[in-house]
Amino acid sequence: MSDTTERPVRGEDADMVARAAWMHFVGGLTQNEVAKRLGVPTTRAHRHIARAQSLGLVRITVDVPETSCLALETRLSARFGLTTCRVAMDVPGQEALPLRALAAAGSAWLDQVLDSGAHEMIGIGQGRTLAATVEALASRDLAKKTSFVSLLGGLTRSFAAAPYDVIHMLSQRTRAEAWLMPVPLYVDSEKDRAVLMSQTIMRDISERMAQAPLAVVGIGDLESGYGAISAMADGAEACQALADAGAVAEVLGQFLDPDGHPVQTPLDRRVMAQPLAQLRGRDVVAIAGGTSKHDAIRAALRSGLLTGLITDETTARALDTEEDGG
Repeated sequence: MSDTTERPVRGEDADMVARAAWMHFVGGLTQNEVAKRLGVPTTRAHRHIARAQSLGLVRITVDVPETSCLALETRLSARFGLTTCRVAMDVPGQEALPLRALAAAGSAWLDQVLDSGAHEMIGIGQGRTLAATVEALASRDLAKKTSFVSLLGGLTRSFAAAPYDVIHMLSQRTRAEAWLMPVPLYVDSEKDRAVLMSQTIMRDISERMAQAPLAVVGIGDLESGYGAISAMADGAEACQALADAGAVAEVLGQFLDPDGHPVQTPLDRRVMAQPLAQLRGRDVVAIAGGTSKHDAIRAALRSGLLTGLITDETTARALDTEEDGG
């Protein structure tokens, strides 16, 4: 009797099957377009996509046992001491910020985290990438199982500038309790910060932050023109001043130099966010990528703050190939 059991794909064939499935189901390309991108006949592209489906690799994301991305994940984990690393295959035609790929990989990881039920409280950052990740998240009912707390303020003078209300979307997606920090990321003065932090609601939020063993954050840069700094009235000047001070990365409204060391700035006395030092010893997973953020992500990794990174393939290759001192 012949054995008709579908065998797992290996090596280069696995990479082709995965890429074909990713381009088709995540990238939205037709089979003809997939064939052109891969440089193979349409019939072969069709077989790759069909095989991915028959092997059960196509769910919300594409999951295969061996791909070049898996090798990148292994090397980055070893290099930066990560316990979690996911590399999303690049989607053809993506922009400088590969939101579609990052959201697919980030939501797949977050789905697993939430399904595990391992965390009663999860701290959440803000930004376009985290918003896209939550938007791609499967709906579920986590009432009385998991709660979320915002790790930073986010109110701004312009709705169009920044308010990626990640915490609100999470609550809608999961029916879980979600605690918002109802303040700007940067208040006007150190005195204002002291007054706000003395309020009962802020003390309650701070206590919930301390209870979160997992923090999910974004990573900002000073060049792309997005984020909380750029949304400030003097955003361009502030970014230049931060760059002059040696900052290349922003995490929760706080800044790092290329080696991952904290950069002390006047904004530190005005920031409404969980201090980065208080996150050490917890799981801190960043979802970030894009060409403008390579230096910022590298700095965050060098800081030793992150225990996990979810990024795109192009960014992962840049982190993998450049020297530690570069």
